[in-house]
Amino acid sequence: MRLIPTLFACLSALPATAHELWIEPLAFQIQPDSKFEAHIVNGQEFNGMRLAYIPRRFENFVVVNDAGIQAIDGRIGDVPAVQADALPEGLNVLAYKSRVATVEYETYDKFQSFVDHKALGITQEDHEARGLPVENFFEAYWRYSKSLVAVGDGAGADRRLGLETEIVALENPYADEIGDTLDVQLFYLEQPVADYQIEIFERDMEGAVTIQTVQTNDEGIASIPVRAAHDYMLDAVILREPSAELAEKTQTVWETLWANMTFTVPE
Repeated sequence: MRLIPTLFACLSALPATAHELWIEPLAFQIQPDSKFEAHIVNGQEFNGMRLAYIPRRFENFVVVNDAGIQAIDGRIGDVPAVQADALPEGLNVLAYKSRVATVEYETYDKFQSFVDHKALGITQEDHEARGLPVENFFEAYWRYSKSLVAVGDGAGADRRLGLETEIVALENPYADEIGDTLDVQLFYLEQPVADYQIEIFERDMEGAVTIQTVQTNDEGIASIPVRAAHDYMLDAVILREPSAELAEKTQTVWETLWANMTFTVPE
């Protein structure tokens, strides 16, 4: 199954590109015929602002399961942003693709701090070699967020959805015997991304969050350390030069694509 989004440039201001955007269900595991609700959250360290359901902010927002792909509909202003009467039994994968947004960097140092944090491998020399300003320049960014939700037994498997960049779980945390790691694979433009950083945010039942990073192998696969009764958010960022069309529309000089995934590991 593939999601086939259309390009639409939309300028907006969000707090900072170092902030993740993720889907956070009120419960990652629910019973069949139970109401399902989830927040869209923008923030840091697994803590942030809960956003309302605003269709102009996204190009695609769907749930994928054995029944196919269904659009997530809501009323403008809904909080939680996702409110569904029921989801089919098995593993349900929520997938969100934002519209493009922009952020301004007043100084290059702020951009470099972000680049270093996400291990994007760009230096000021690379930036200046393109003839770019070191003050008051813009970056365009996209969000590609997924969440794994178990209904009933939670049986099933994550899959590639055709997002431009995407984290795919190779194991089901609800139905497989995963031990102390869960394998995921990072994709960009349909190809695995080798030797690349994935940031792991782990939250315990008391809300304490720990952060670590892992690297993908030659096949784009990373083993995520996991523990029972903990929630997880995975995040990986691709940096590239914007196309001439996007640069002209948005007046940006860099472009980032954020892959994100949330899930829990049952007790």
